Amino acid sequence: MRPPPGRQRLSREFIARHQRARIVAALAEETMEKGYRAVTVADIVRRAGIARNTFYDNFSSKEDCFLATQDFAVEESLRRVVDAAAEEEGWEARLAAGLGAFLKYVASEPALARTCIVEALSAGDAAQERYEQSLQAFIPLLQLGREDSPFAGDLPETLEETIIGGIFWVIYQRIVQGQTEQIESLLPDLVDFALTPYIGAESAQRATARL
Repeated sequence: MRPPPGRQRLSREFIARHQRARIVAALAEETMEKGYRAVTVADIVRRAGIARNTFYDNFSSKEDCFLATQDFAVEESLRRVVDAAAEEEGWEARLAAGLGAFLKYVASEPALARTCIVEALSAGDAAQERYEQSLQAFIPLLQLGREDSPFAGDLPETLEETIIGGIFWVIYQRIVQGQTEQIESLLPDLVDFALTPYIGAESAQRATARL
């Protein structure tokens, strides 16, 4: 139903969420253009189109805002990965769908991608810790492959960390090289890379051919 004409009263929670989203987006855009260390609160406030005290109503510092930006990006990307994987049957298809959703999100949000995958590595200890936590969040989707793997007994304990780290490193390189728009095209190679240790090279290639 359409709301009645005239000024609509928005809840404080809605306004607060909207303001935080604008501030997060502004920090990501400024970071993509200047690099995190060169960005100031004044830059963020100006781009977000808010008062300085509004920034401090939401965040205690530039670092606090950066960490919130990382949290937002991880939560949103995980939501998309889980939603995409849930629509498929079988672990191989779910992995491919989830990874595809992640790559699509990264390609569609270049400012967030650069902020959270590139700049986070030099934005201080807390940001680096958040970055490592974000990698860990994707590990469960891979671990499910051990249940059906004929090589389960031989797979090293650090396999999932190695695969996730490799995928993020490839994405990092594309972002640094200014090729974010090409990231989605990496899907076949990255799916093959992720599946091979669990199901073997030939089976992984067959699964990749169906993409």
